Amino acid sequence: MATKLFVGNLSFNTTEGDVLDLFKGAGNVSSCELIMDKFTSKSRGFAFVTMGTQEEATKAIAEFNGKELDGRALTVNEAKPREDRPRTGGGGFGGGRSERGGGRQYSGNRY
Repeated sequence: MATKLFVGNLSFNTTEGDVLDLFKGAGNVSSCELIMDKFTSKSRGFAFVTMGTQEEATKAIAEFNGKELDGRALTVNEAKPREDRPRTGGGGFGGGRSERGGGRQYSGNRY
């Protein structure tokens, strides 16, 4: 059964191909996904790698956790299931207070 691994502390210069090539050394890689920031399209510094079997995943953790890649010591462990986050009703604004502050506004007319 396939096992998903979390790979953290990646250099922002590391590519998905670099991660894939490294993990192929431990066995069959079913998928590799480098997580990118949706606004800047730059790496967020972590990836998920799915190994073909539990044995290959265990081997990859033993071999690559703490191993240096592009000048950074990798963190490799079994990925935790994603938690469902409750959806909120949208942004909205904080209510009540104005950015202008209190008091009278000077209108230019003197009485």
